[in-house]
Amino acid sequence: MDGSLVVQPHGAMNFDTAVTLRQILVYAVRRVRPVRLVLDLSDVSTMDAINLGTLAALCDLADDHHVAVSMENYSAAVGGQLTAAGVPPQRLRSRSAA
Repeated sequence: MDGSLVVQPHGAMNFDTAVTLRQILVYAVRRVRPVRLVLDLSDVSTMDAINLGTLAALCDLADDHHVAVSMENYSAAVGGQLTAAGVPPQRLRSRSAA
C-alpha cells in the first residue's frame, strides 16, 4: 500500500541464480517502478561476485529511475561483501537496525 516492492531471494545466490535475479530487479525498476524496492536478504546464505555486482549496479539504475532501494536483514558476511562490492552504506539496513 505504501508503494514498496519487496524482493526476497532464498538460499545461495550464485551463477545459477544470477540471470534470473538480474531480470527480476531490472524489470522491477524499469517497468514496475515502485516508490521503494526492498531486498530482504534474510534467507540468503551466500552470494557470489556476479550477484554482488548486480546489487551494486542496481543502486545506480534505481537512482536513474527515481526508485529508492534498500537491502535489509542480511548476515554479517553478506553485509561485508555488499560493502566491498560498492553498495553505498545508506542502502544497507542490518538485522539489528531493522
